[in-house]
Amino acid sequence: MELKYTRKNTSTQQANNPLHGVKLADILEYLVATQGWDKMANSVSINCFKSNPTIKSSLKFLRRTPWARTKVEEFYLEAIKGKSK
Repeated sequence: MELKYTRKNTSTQQANNPLHGVKLADILEYLVATQGWDKMANSVSINCFKSNPTIKSSLKFLRRTPWARTKVEEFYLEAIKGKSK
C-alpha cells in the first residue's frame, strides 16, 4: 500500500492574502507614519497605543495577543485600501 501525499500549492494560496510577506513591525511603522498613535488608539482600543506608545512595546503585546493583532491587521488593510482610492 503506497501513500501519496499531495502538497497544496502554497504560493497560490498566499497570492490572495494581502498580508503575506508583510511583517508586523512594517505594519506598525506604516500605521504610525500615516495614521499616528492617537488615531490608532481610537480605531483599535488597546492600551499599548494609548499609554506611552512605542513600536517595541506594541510589537511585544501584539505578538502575544492574537485578537489585538487581528484588529491591527484589519485596520492596516483598511488604511491601505483607503490609500489606493
